[in-house]
Amino acid sequence: MGDKFRRVLHQQARKVGREYARSKRAYREGREWGENRADTFDLPTDEEDRARIVCRRHVEKRRVAVNADGEPACFEEGHPDCEGCAEDVREGRVQTW
Repeated sequence: MGDKFRRVLHQQARKVGREYARSKRAYREGREWGENRADTFDLPTDEEDRARIVCRRHVEKRRVAVNADGEPACFEEGHPDCEGCAEDVREGRVQTW
């Protein structure tokens, strides 16, 4: 019973940790980016209305909020890949999944 209890406790702690991280990210994105406008740019979204895009800079799938200017939350001003990604979002040709 001790190992089973420890395993269940560990699973629940991980679940709480994921929920906390998700809430923290949503709070940060909401505070920094205001309202998520992924639907304005006709991007596919997840269950939390974050856009599902492929990051040009890191070549990975990401779920991110998009501001009214078409910039994903991971956008870094001045970086050529990020600038190109934002331009692609605005023009409707960004790679999605």
